Amino acid sequence: MAFCCREPRRHDGARLQLGQVLQAAVPAYAVSHRLPAHHWKTLSALLRCHTQELGGHLYRCADCGAEHFQAHSCRNRHCPSCQHASADQWLLKQSASLLPVPYFHVVFTLPHALNALVGQNQRSLYKLFFDSVSATLLEFGEHKLKAQIGFTAVLHTWSQTLAAHYHLHCIVTGGGLSLDTEQWKSSGRRYLFPVRALSRIFQAKFRDGLKKLHQEGQLHFHGSLTPLSQPAEFARLLSCACARPWVVYSKKPFAGPEAVLAYLARYTHRVAIGNRRLLALDQMAGTILFSYKDYADRSRRKKMQLSLVEFLRRFCLHILPERLVKIRHYGLLGNRNRAAKITRARAQLGGDKELHAQETTCAAGGLSAIDSPPLLCPHCGSHRMILLERRCRPAQAPPLPSDSS
Repeated sequence: MAFCCREPRRHDGARLQLGQVLQAAVPAYAVSHRLPAHHWKTLSALLRCHTQELGGHLYRCADCGAEHFQAHSCRNRHCPSCQHASADQWLLKQSASLLPVPYFHVVFTLPHALNALVGQNQRSLYKLFFDSVSATLLEFGEHKLKAQIGFTAVLHTWSQTLAAHYHLHCIVTGGGLSLDTEQWKSSGRRYLFPVRALSRIFQAKFRDGLKKLHQEGQLHFHGSLTPLSQPAEFARLLSCACARPWVVYSKKPFAGPEAVLAYLARYTHRVAIGNRRLLALDQMAGTILFSYKDYADRSRRKKMQLSLVEFLRRFCLHILPERLVKIRHYGLLGNRNRAAKITRARAQLGGDKELHAQETTCAAGGLSAIDSPPLLCPHCGSHRMILLERRCRPAQAPPLPSDSS
């Protein structure tokens, strides 16, 4: 069971934020490290989140008369503070596509032998990752069930200690529309597809895709990976990576649509590390202490201390390429004709339609309350806040560190 730790607070009672850690880490990091402009842009957004540099709204309490400035958020997808609200809005839209069937959680993981290669070729290999997983699941649906299943895939790139750990979380319908779309083909409530077979097919598809990209010269090799530009060295890497079966596991199905929504709320917009896991920042020693789960030790919660420079290096491993879509839908849930397919699936499921509508409405109603919290006066707690002024962000942002620094 997931453990929700108490939110850490600094000596002045305020909650420790990722932006505060980055503010202490960036100056030291910029002295000796080079990063792409996109990474500096992301870090800059996180540093300015909920500060006056982004503008905001000035309010006055109608009861006590105190003024309160509400700073704008950065809305960056790597910001733990902003992604909570984004997840709520996204889930409200997705709730309309849930079906009254079992949903399975299947996770596909790339071997660590490929970590360095993926790190230097993120855009092309993330695409290959999505393509290999989606083709595998859709083919199993067609061959085993004679149906088109639906699933949502979410890319995660990190482990609990911020090391590289590339895996896709897939939420898969327990069945699908028959290939002639005339009936619903169920997978049953306890079993989806054999994970060993999924692993073999997924591994073969990704391996063959890597070979093709290498042959076409679409992969980049820098530093210690330069020898991989030679076919023999690249073949040796693939042989090492494929020496053992790749990890694919499937969890037992969720208990209804509401449980699926609760799961998606935790995983779709999660970032590499949230504010809750940040425990202590020591600027004098240049270290950060954070908590993590050790899954190799019965998921026990432990603590890790890193230098600020190492912490930032690990965090930057998980900054996604610009405009890369990390949440994708396939099959029944694919964007093409999605509404029509869902409508037909519900018609085939028949009597459960009303139950599904009730569960979806209930879940959406709960999320709506989370998404629109009332603005409270921080002085007296009153809800009667009057908008006085809208302040725009500065015309020019502060300069970012140079890539050559």
